Amino acid sequence: MEYLDFRSDTVTKPTEEMRAAMASAEVGDDVYGDDPTVNELQDYAAGLTGMEAALYVCSGTMGNLVSLMSHCARGEGVLMGTLSHTWKNEAGNAAFLAGVMPYPLDDSSGLPSEESVKASYQPEGNVHCAHTVLLTLENTHNAAGGLPAEAGRFSDIAGLARGMGLKVHVDGARIFNAVAYFGNDVRDYTRHADSVQICLSKGLGAPMGSVVCGTRSFVERARKYRKALGGGQRQTGVAAAAGLIALKQMRRRLPDDHKNAAALAEGLTAAGYDVEATPRRTNMAYFGVSGHQGDAGAFAQKCAERGLLVGAAGEGRIRMVTHLGVDENAVAAAIDILKDLGARR
Repeated sequence: MEYLDFRSDTVTKPTEEMRAAMASAEVGDDVYGDDPTVNELQDYAAGLTGMEAALYVCSGTMGNLVSLMSHCARGEGVLMGTLSHTWKNEAGNAAFLAGVMPYPLDDSSGLPSEESVKASYQPEGNVHCAHTVLLTLENTHNAAGGLPAEAGRFSDIAGLARGMGLKVHVDGARIFNAVAYFGNDVRDYTRHADSVQICLSKGLGAPMGSVVCGTRSFVERARKYRKALGGGQRQTGVAAAAGLIALKQMRRRLPDDHKNAAALAEGLTAAGYDVEATPRRTNMAYFGVSGHQGDAGAFAQKCAERGLLVGAAGEGRIRMVTHLGVDENAVAAAIDILKDLGARR
């Protein structure tokens, strides 16, 4: 069976142009810094974000982890949203690998409040608490419905943190979805941060990899931690070549995903589903199935039996993500399947 796959934008396949670039990529040993394609990708990413340097890593999770390790000493504290990917979906690596203490913030609206940042901050000198040194922010915010942060609001939070002496790391796995939504520049976010992680394998369509951008000294520390975590790769220009195309070209097609997600949400609502409202929709639609065909896992299985793959995102909650691999025809077909399921409640 050929499936309509709306589970995530991570399921995208590399384009033919990417495959050709991968096949012909000039390569070298990246651990020695000798891979020219990786170096080109890193230089491009640094320039694009206005940062001094960048590092190619295996995944967004690794990018966030090496950033935590580079900013924080063991036993220090990190302010982190309890709905963020770094808190919920990275296997607790902040604690058991980085050895840092996460302090929880309410980020259900996409960004924490200034008041919560102030209240959760632990100053140096208190022997009872882990001194807070870092704030992490996610943009776009996955669990908040793919919500993009407004640049002004983002600047206020990041500026407050930096004024308090904190470093700011941005989990920007989908930051170009925020840029596409507002039509602004990625530097509107990165100029207020000390580091940013950008995923190449989601909406940008590359088969793997992320880039972490920051100061040169930060990147050199991150390079060491990447090696310690087993992320030092050799002739990895074959993958970086696709990443270059992702960053240079695929950012421009993200508005198509947003348009398709809006159509999906509208169709689901018309079919009677409880679609989660969002003030700014990017490439995701979340909806509830509580009391409808059982729990989310059972509902996802019923969808799969009809050729539609969706994500079970918690108790009674389904996520669907639009991406390079689904067009408007796929959205219409998905809505038809869900309408049929709705009729069988």
